[in-house]
Amino acid sequence: MEKIQNHLHEGQMEISLDNYMNLYTSVHNFCVTQKFTAQSPIQSMGANASRGAHLIGDDLYQRLRHYLRNHLETVYATGKEHTQEGLLTYYIKQWNRYTNAAKYINHLFKYLNRHWVKREVDEGKKDVYDVYTLHLVMWKEEFFMKVHEDVMAAVLRMVEKQRLGETIEQSQIKSIVDSFVSLGLDEQDPTKTTLDVYKFYFAKPFLEATEQFYRAESNQYMADNPIVEYMKKAEARLTEEKNRVPMYLHSDISNDLMKCALKVLVEEHAPTLRDEFQRLLDADKQEDLARMYGLLSRVSNGLDPLRTRFEEHVRKAGEASVKMAASQGETIEPKIYVDSLLSVYVQYEKLVKDAFKGEAEFVRSLDNACKEFVNRNAVCKANTTRSPELLAKYTDLLLKRSAKDEENEMEESQSRIMTIFKFIEDRDVFQKFYQRMLAKRLIHAASASDEAEISMIGRLKEVCGFEYTNKLQRMFQDMQTSKDLNRDYATWMAENLDEDDQKAGIDASFSILGTSFWPLPPHTTDFTPPEGIIKTYERFQRYYDKKHNGRKLTWLWHLCKGEVKANCIKTSRVPFTFLVSTYQLALLLMFNDSETVSYDDMAATTALNKETLDGSLASMVKAKVLLMVPDGAKHESGTSYKVNESAKFKKLKVNLNQPIKTEQKAEADDTHKTIEEDRKLLLQSAIVRIMKSRQTLRHVELVQETINQVKSRFRPNIQDIKKAIDQLIDKEYLERLEDDNLGYLA
Repeated sequence: MEKIQNHLHEGQMEISLDNYMNLYTSVHNFCVTQKFTAQSPIQSMGANASRGAHLIGDDLYQRLRHYLRNHLETVYATGKEHTQEGLLTYYIKQWNRYTNAAKYINHLFKYLNRHWVKREVDEGKKDVYDVYTLHLVMWKEEFFMKVHEDVMAAVLRMVEKQRLGETIEQSQIKSIVDSFVSLGLDEQDPTKTTLDVYKFYFAKPFLEATEQFYRAESNQYMADNPIVEYMKKAEARLTEEKNRVPMYLHSDISNDLMKCALKVLVEEHAPTLRDEFQRLLDADKQEDLARMYGLLSRVSNGLDPLRTRFEEHVRKAGEASVKMAASQGETIEPKIYVDSLLSVYVQYEKLVKDAFKGEAEFVRSLDNACKEFVNRNAVCKANTTRSPELLAKYTDLLLKRSAKDEENEMEESQSRIMTIFKFIEDRDVFQKFYQRMLAKRLIHAASASDEAEISMIGRLKEVCGFEYTNKLQRMFQDMQTSKDLNRDYATWMAENLDEDDQKAGIDASFSILGTSFWPLPPHTTDFTPPEGIIKTYERFQRYYDKKHNGRKLTWLWHLCKGEVKANCIKTSRVPFTFLVSTYQLALLLMFNDSETVSYDDMAATTALNKETLDGSLASMVKAKVLLMVPDGAKHESGTSYKVNESAKFKKLKVNLNQPIKTEQKAEADDTHKTIEEDRKLLLQSAIVRIMKSRQTLRHVELVQETINQVKSRFRPNIQDIKKAIDQLIDKEYLERLEDDNLGYLA
């Protein structure tokens, strides 16, 4: 064995094959000699033969143990002469030589391992190992336990040098780590290894030294540098430690090492880092915010306070953005308002995506903040339903024919609308206004395109469900049915009327609208149509009665419009075309029979009330289509009107059908009243459904369940719910029971 220890060079045995075989034979003969010396040849074949081998095996095993102890004492004595990196070099050299020799010696003692050692282990003998394992055990007992503290001190000194920027021999630390791992033996099963030695004698002091080093460094660096610079330093240090594991550490230490570094570099300084968060938000330092997120996201509860601060910051930013729009008061432009909301969302959505990695909790904080400033801001103070109303008006502007958006721009604009829509609490308000505006677009053929309208309805349906858009879709169906009906009507006229009858009246198209689906405002005045219109609609009435027996048509004159050519105006070779309401058409046709028409004749002939008549005349006078006689008079009895034959217009088509502000306000007020009535019915139906399924329920629980059922359409007021409950009790749908309970009456 001494020959093997002394004749190994770089892992290779420098003795001849003959000498090696002689050694192998000697060990084998030593193990089996007892069979022929302690007993006769005959006896050696009996049961005592193994016992003799047992005795001689034990002697050989103990001699090997004794040799290894003496050898390691010599190694230790020599090792005292080395310190620091010299000790590491010596330790690694001796370890490599020792373990390589152990492999050869283990092979020489193969017979002993196979017979005597196996039998001893099977019988439960302690402190008996195969020869190679015995080498490791002896190394640990006789050398490792005496030098491990000095070895680790040298290792930690090298690691510290590397952390301070010096270059070290990493392979030395790697060899030390491998040796510590190899010394881990399972006491229950010596054939297995554990990481106990590595964890206790290497990992534990390594982590302790790491914590001490970074605590001292981080405290000093934090005191001498700005927080932003400290975050860069901490980020770099964490990356270094992560990369250190595959370089020369065992993978088992990876999690503990990162936890240790995070604890000292991030967790212990988390309050200071969080204090910097607001300043970075105010300055929109996305890169630094991303770095802070990356650090604090790796420690327990590191981000919770930031999410709260972020939500508050976004809410305030949204309120500030709306203030400029709010300065316009009641005349606020829907586009300006919606853009002010969107600008804040877009800015902070990008921040969440880029700096906070799109984390769900920060997305939730952003949504909560947006929900607050969209529904409760300076514009909404006087009217809490202002946001959905303005969003509906903005959508109307987008979808009208005058919009110049291309198809891809239209898609993007609709996406922007839905971004704000998802934060709207009173979605029933949006629905009502949108439905009324859609009705006007369809009736007046003012939509930019059917595809855009269908796309918008599809988006609403996806968010709110079929019931929310059912009437909108039925309105589209009515318009398609009307197109088919007009084609059939043209065929009917060609087949059933002579040429003179077909030319009688005016050119017209008709829309048949279902009463249940169209939110159409009622007419507010009587009206006597001119003779041409009467002939036209009576002819259509005859056709429709034959086609649909029993159906009744109600003519909505206040929603009709037309075009009339002004041949009397001489300022253009091509006649101007006026786009007018039915009421204006009736007034203009009166000038075919007379150059001047009095206010009283107009009122008597059309039967319009004063408000409607004055509004219709005002837009034509303002456009200088009509001149008042005398000039500057008021719209009243005694005033006359004549066509301005010298009128000039920039376009050949002139739109005189301008909405009257008083009518717009009345329509908006009527819409709000409808919403209130619908809400009362919705609350009552929700309460009845709940009570029908539960039969009895506490008052508080009923209120809460009602809120849960209707909150997808609007944010209910608790007082309104209580009123609805009282009304249902009066109607005998519910009854009061003991202990604040309510019962359902079938």
